[in-house]
This record gives sequence, structure tokens and C-alpha cells, in this order.
Amino acid sequence: MFAVHRVADRPDTRWTSRDHNTIFRGHCTRMATDVETKDCTQLSDAELAEMADICAEGRSRFEAGFLSKQAELWVLVTLAREGGKLKGFSFSTLERIGGTPCVLIGLASVKRTSRRDTVVKGIMHDQYRRAVLAFPDEDVLIGSRFLDACGFDAFKALDDIVPRPDHKATGEERAWGRRLAKRFGIENGNYDDRSFIAEGDGSFPCVLDHESLKPDAIKPDVAAQFDGVDTKRGDSLIAFGWAMAESLAKLN
Repeated sequence: MFAVHRVADRPDTRWTSRDHNTIFRGHCTRMATDVETKDCTQLSDAELAEMADICAEGRSRFEAGFLSKQAELWVLVTLAREGGKLKGFSFSTLERIGGTPCVLIGLASVKRTSRRDTVVKGIMHDQYRRAVLAFPDEDVLIGSRFLDACGFDAFKALDDIVPRPDHKATGEERAWGRRLAKRFGIENGNYDDRSFIAEGDGSFPCVLDHESLKPDAIKPDVAAQFDGVDTKRGDSLIAFGWAMAESLAKLN
């Protein structure tokens, strides 16, 4: 039902932030994170072990065996390193859903260091770069699942984020929530298209797991969107936003 856009026909590329500037939405930020995106089939056992170590230090506690199964479900994996050591990763796909270009981010985790915000920016930068290569001159929907408001740090460069405070989702936006819920494997009846909350099954959900460096800076109305998320049950909130073509073009 969903067309998956593979990029295995292109050579794998590595974006080194020491050599490039992150340019998006008119901002330029120098970073020192090495980011590589490649096909999930190229993941080594050693890399899976590194990813499991990050999960073990975070909230998910996912082991290498589980991560290996995730690699079978997704097309791409992005690895962010500093000094040769893995600091964060994300599984993703480039797809068209109903003709609309999308970057879907599945399980992702960022090591809790003092530079974790930079790691998130590096991972997202590479997602945007991939998007403009795959979908030139098109607006691209970016979707993921969050456990709490810290996850929205990854969406800072996006427009028209849904859900957002003081915004009543339109019928089409609610439909997008349902489409993403289905794509993320959430069963019918376990997703509320008004709150965008997916009910869990008691296990930790496959979310973009990130802890903000400045949680006190999160606006109360943004955090309030997660009031209905039962973390012990494994609930998550589905969110999406738009990377506009004119902003993506600055990466090219």
C-alpha cells in the first residue's frame, strides 16, 4: 500500500559537520558531529551493539536483537558520531503516502550528553538532506512518535506542526495522523485521531527518544499535549510537520 523510496542505488554518503554548515530556514550553525546515513542492510553487529548501549543508558533498554528486527522494518539508518563514538541513531524511510513525499522516523535514540541537542540537529539535517535529494522542489511531510515534549526539539525547523497548541486539527490533518498510525503499526482502536495519542501495550514504544537540555524552556501548553500519554502503558504521541521546498533547497 505504501511505496517505499529506497536510495540504495545511490552511493552511501557521509555528512561531516566539521566540513559543512547546517543551513535551514535561514540559520547557519557550525556543528562537530559526523553523521552517516546508509541502508539498514549494511548495519554491522558491532553497530547494533553500539546502538543497544545508547538504549541501555536511556529509557528504552532495547537490546541488539530487537534493534536488528527494526532494521528489517525500516530502509535507512542514520548514525551520529563524535570522536568516533556513537552518540545517536534513527531508523527512517523515504516514502510517498498517497502521492505525498514523506520522511518517516521510527525508533531513534540520543545519548544523554551535554551535546545531545547538537546530535539531534545533525540527525535531522541528514534527514532533510536526503529528502531534498529524493523529492526535489516538493514540500515534504516529516513524521515521528514522541514520548514527551522533548521530542519536539527534532521538529524545530518544520512548519505547521501537528498537533500544536491553540490549533484545532483539520479533517485532513486528523487523516494524516491515522495514516501515520497505520504506518507505525498501531492497531485500529488504539489510536485517538483527536489527541494524536497511540495507546501502548505495556512495552516501551518505538519513539524518537530524546531528553532536552533545557526542559524548563518547554512551553507549558506544548507539554500539556502529553497529559493523556500514559508512559507506563507505553503510550506515544504521533506528530508531523512540513519541511518546505524553499527551505530544503538551501541544503542543495
